[in-house]
Amino acid sequence: MATDSDKDLQFRDPDTAEELTERLEELMDDIGEPVDVMHVCGSHEQAIAKFGLRSLLPDGLSVRMGPGCPVCVTNMPEVDEAVALAEDGKVVATYGDMFRVPGTARSLEDAKADGADVRVVYSASEAADIAAENPGEEVVFFATGFETTAAPTAAVLSDDPPENFSVLSAHKYVPPAMEVVAEMPDTNIDGFLAAGHAATITGYGLFEEFVADYDIPVVVGGFEPLDVLLGLERLLEYVRDGEAGLENAYPRAVSEEGNVQARDTMWDVFETESGEWRGIAEIPAANLALREEYAASDARERFDIDPDVGGEDPLTEQCICGDIMAGKADPDGCDLFGEECTPQNPVGACMVSSEGTCKIWYEYGGQPDL
Repeated sequence: MATDSDKDLQFRDPDTAEELTERLEELMDDIGEPVDVMHVCGSHEQAIAKFGLRSLLPDGLSVRMGPGCPVCVTNMPEVDEAVALAEDGKVVATYGDMFRVPGTARSLEDAKADGADVRVVYSASEAADIAAENPGEEVVFFATGFETTAAPTAAVLSDDPPENFSVLSAHKYVPPAMEVVAEMPDTNIDGFLAAGHAATITGYGLFEEFVADYDIPVVVGGFEPLDVLLGLERLLEYVRDGEAGLENAYPRAVSEEGNVQARDTMWDVFETESGEWRGIAEIPAANLALREEYAASDARERFDIDPDVGGEDPLTEQCICGDIMAGKADPDGCDLFGEECTPQNPVGACMVSSEGTCKIWYEYGGQPDL
């Protein structure tokens, strides 16, 4: 016999999906004009493409992807630093998605093909384990991702890691990037569907100031199809009512205060600094750098990496990853999409990562209305 808990877990119930899509139709009729919302997470785009949610959306409702792919926004010079360390004899460990991301000239995959010791890991702690098992080697964890992965990296560094372990931080902090997108005059976003997993660390209360400052509604959403439709329903209600509210539509995982211990550990280890998000902009306070107390574990300090090792970012005019991540363009608006740029031969980072919009669209058919 089904219980209330069982019912709560029916995240893909077609009847509920139909009710929500009918509700979206009603709300768009009430609003009476086009609405543009942005999700800030590659996992949202995966759910939308995989389950064909765009085909269920009413006319006039556009859902764009923002700067929510951690691999895509990792800047080329950061990749170049990791490649340089690998080519210099360090063991470089990183997440699988970063392995093939092209730097200025080479990727970690290229370095490994030439004999460098590059390893794919699932966590910072796994990278620290490699260091413990290989005391004669310098092991560098090329650390990427947002708050969700920055907190575990911080936990490892605060727990007396091996002396031969260090971190090359390319971690990023999402809220300042949302501010930049909100300020872009040609983006015109009516509401944000914020990433539920990052909010598990920071808490949804983090967005109160953003909502007040930018007068834009924010709804924190999960990643099942019904989570996404529910989040869109809540956003349209705010748009219809002309309110800039904040709501948590992912309460089974996100609280107002978040994971306080993980968040405190993250800020004990990291501090924000200005940095380039690949193809988007130089964003103040959006990169996470190791604090001075952790300089001994900072690969940039330990190995004195040349900050200009990769030179200038050579993104070509043909690659529009930056515009895609800023919500200004869709993948099929890029002349390279599906032709010169494919998952097998990616030109831009959006085609490399499993959370990149271009790769997601390519895998699920390459059409916006799937």
